[in-house]
Amino acid sequence: MTTIDRPATGRTTLSRILAVVKLQFTNPWGVLILPWLILIAILVMNIAIWWIIFTSAATDADRADIREGLLYGGAGSYIFVYMLVVAVQAINGYFPFALGYGVTRRNYYLGVALFFVIIAVIFTVGMSILGAIEEATGGWGMGGRMFTAAYFGENWVERGFIYFTLLLFFFFVGSTVAAIYVRYRATGMTFFWLALSLALIVVGALITLTQSWGAVGGWFAATGLVGSYAWSLVLTAIAAVSGYAVLRRATPKS
Repeated sequence: MTTIDRPATGRTTLSRILAVVKLQFTNPWGVLILPWLILIAILVMNIAIWWIIFTSAATDADRADIREGLLYGGAGSYIFVYMLVVAVQAINGYFPFALGYGVTRRNYYLGVALFFVIIAVIFTVGMSILGAIEEATGGWGMGGRMFTAAYFGENWVERGFIYFTLLLFFFFVGSTVAAIYVRYRATGMTFFWLALSLALIVVGALITLTQSWGAVGGWFAATGLVGSYAWSLVLTAIAAVSGYAVLRRATPKS
């Protein structure tokens, strides 16, 4: 390959990667609009529930207890599960179509990975803004916590980092599971879930038999909330590499 050929090849690769990103955005309703509508609907329903709870509280002490309990609300976790589904669709839905138009598996996976990062940034910014509003209003005036729950961190920097790492984790785990299905179909999925279940049982058994649950809890306490989420990036990287390794030899089937 000459030095003249290299820039052209680079442009071709980049153009195909960007074409894959564009392909993922052909359904903006399911990727950008619907998740926000559901997220806002969940927020509105939670505000209504918080209002009912607060109006039924008899004393200030009861309201203080309610505020304390709302610190651990789980309504905000919906978006991460939704993005796992988006990741599955990105691999299982568009992959055969892209191959039919001559996109290589490598370029397709790089394009999907870039798409994941873009979506993660968009939702991180949006959720951080909602978290700032939630904090400024004292939990929508009632101590409600959907975007500023205790496990999302104590300030906007921590929350942004945690949102982003969680979104990437669910994206790449979802894409890996989808890649296994595309390559091995139902048989592969069966063995995958059996192997994963067995691995979790073995790990849980080892920790229990060695009486190490205290050490595990101590490690999380020492690592801290942000540090623990930072370690999830290792699992995300493993999932990303594994997903590509599976997909690069996959042949879509009807």
